[in-house]
Amino acid sequence: MIFARVGGSRPYPDHGLTTPRQWAAVAPRQVRLDELVTTKRTLDLGSLLSEDSTFYGDLFAHVVQWRGALYLEDGLHRALRTALQQRNVLHARVLVLPD
Repeated sequence: MIFARVGGSRPYPDHGLTTPRQWAAVAPRQVRLDELVTTKRTLDLGSLLSEDSTFYGDLFAHVVQWRGALYLEDGLHRALRTALQQRNVLHARVLVLPD
């Protein structure tokens, strides 16, 4: 199993971070793939295989920590590329929301 769970939505409350500049204020850290719960069930294979898919976006995945779980909000393609490279740790910006 790559992820802790595959989810299809964002169960946590709206955090208000919508722009890359806002997310840039959150320091990145390492996160284990098997601790992540996805918030998307589908992905675009073209994006997964693209070498420059992060050229215009954040280099780090976006994760929300809420009620003890780590939700992968943005970066599913990065996480899967990490798994395909047989690595189990992803660098992500982790926003901690209060319960």
